[in-house]
Amino acid sequence: MKLAVFAHCAIDTITINNQNYEQIGGSACYCGITARQFKFDVDLFTKFGPDFPKQYLTENKINFINSESEKKTTKFTISVNGSDRTLTLQNECDPIDFTSVDADGHIVSPIYHEISDDTLKKIKSDSNFLLIDPQGFMRNKDSQNNIILENINLDLSNVNAIKVNPEEARHIVNGTNDEMMLALQKKGIEYILFTNKTDVSLLVKDRIYSITLPNKQIHDTTGIGDIFCSAFCCAMLKEKDFLWALCFAGGAAQAALESKNVGLQKIPRKGIIQTNASYFYNLLKFRDL
Repeated sequence: MKLAVFAHCAIDTITINNQNYEQIGGSACYCGITARQFKFDVDLFTKFGPDFPKQYLTENKINFINSESEKKTTKFTISVNGSDRTLTLQNECDPIDFTSVDADGHIVSPIYHEISDDTLKKIKSDSNFLLIDPQGFMRNKDSQNNIILENINLDLSNVNAIKVNPEEARHIVNGTNDEMMLALQKKGIEYILFTNKTDVSLLVKDRIYSITLPNKQIHDTTGIGDIFCSAFCCAMLKEKDFLWALCFAGGAAQAALESKNVGLQKIPRKGIIQTNASYFYNLLKFRDL
């Protein structure tokens, strides 16, 4: 099976407990390498500069086409404090061009302005199953280049799944958590993934399914949402079971957090994800709206 990922690669300087780690990352890398753990072929649509070690993608058998730019790679400094992060934009690469691809599913997960409305429209018309993580659409920068979120009017028609946290959802729709999930559903999205720190919910039709990740000490949260999205998408495409996909995504996020690793090193193996997923499957809760 094949997954197409539209997102920028990045070079991140992650600061945890006053210690700096320079890592390659971006949702392109996190989503793509996670999908490779599940033996998916990955076509990556991205842009990176001459400063990016593209051999890392080649070594992980990730396909990339027309991805090289004369501009330097998008770069962030990321300060991690528990489950909270402060991002500062250091560099922005070129936007991503649309390319049609015959894939089982698509993930659109921009990190900063790399996907235009027109490109998104073309991706939607080309996709069989599309999951969007919209955070990069709503990101902007203040006078110190710190990342802030702004309200957006995003066309979410023909989108199958979306992953948001409460803060991101408030920049698209209004209301309580339940009301925001319903408002997103009314835009035509079938699967609403709502992550609120350790509480993970999925709205399908008129029912919310939920799991709770064990509240253990958190080290580096960078890329956890991307690992979650890729695991959910791969499980949905393979198994066609949204409850297993929810547990699988939660299992991937939990395994990544428990690894205590930084950056891409935290991407977990398939076996530990499946063990966690089985655990969560037996603890699933649900309620009707």
